Amino acid sequence: MAALLKRKLGRTGLNVTVLGFGAMELRGPGAAIRNGRPLAPGQADKVLNAALDAGINFIDTSIDYGVSEELIGNHISHRRHDYYLASKCGCNADVASVRTGAGPRHIYDRKNIVDGVNLSLKRMKTDYLDLVQFHGHPPDDARDEAVQTLLELKHEGKVRSIGVSTVLPDVANLIKLGVFDAFQVPYSALEREHEAVITQAAKAGAGTIIRSGIARGEPGHGLAEPDRWKTWDKAKLSELLDGMSQFEFLLRFTISHPDLSTTIVGTLDADHLAQNVAAASKGPLPANVYNEAKKRLAAAGSLPV
Repeated sequence: MAALLKRKLGRTGLNVTVLGFGAMELRGPGAAIRNGRPLAPGQADKVLNAALDAGINFIDTSIDYGVSEELIGNHISHRRHDYYLASKCGCNADVASVRTGAGPRHIYDRKNIVDGVNLSLKRMKTDYLDLVQFHGHPPDDARDEAVQTLLELKHEGKVRSIGVSTVLPDVANLIKLGVFDAFQVPYSALEREHEAVITQAAKAGAGTIIRSGIARGEPGHGLAEPDRWKTWDKAKLSELLDGMSQFEFLLRFTISHPDLSTTIVGTLDADHLAQNVAAASKGPLPANVYNEAKKRLAAAGSLPV
């Protein structure tokens, strides 16, 4: 199997694998955001180490992803030099209050941001985070203090790069500020709204982290949206598979975007992980297939904004 392609995460200088690991799937039941599935003994250990063994070097998580951060700390902190670690901030660091509904999900003041980063460092047994992203964008009246807080944490060495995980229209405006090193947005063949934004970020010197790169899974499972999959049929993309599975096609379509840095895909299953790695290791789609897919998707009404 070919090694995973690597790309620069914008001005951070980090050389990240084009396939990253999204650790929200490790959140477990009772998470503050989207209750997860039960974790079998040893399951997190197996899938996290399998990801690193396969060459994946970028892991994305958040303080409000249940037990995700603790599991990362417990099972792969001893391999800290094998991967870049990204988490989120602005999430309420008092996660217990979020679970009970007693506290807001996001607080963008200085104390909560500092508390959140320190909580992530403690849980993941590390003294620095390669990237910290605002989980959603701070409101205008809190943005200056929030950004300044992250810059102070960067100066202290606790944070090496800063970014934002959000969507249009806010992401386009935040790119223009020129202070963020990376942006996380959803994107796939079936969700092309942020296609142009990825290029906009790259031109501004920022990296991009793509979530939902395989359209959030098969209809009826996970977070998949059936309406998205209607686009697949309308564009007749099955005619272009040439032996590929739908998910290999979608993943390779995503990484065919020349300006994206990495796409994070989460799973609890080591076999599914191996399939994702095998697909990503084949690299982008052949140019003629990629261009034909974009042509068909445009005719089907799937257009970048």
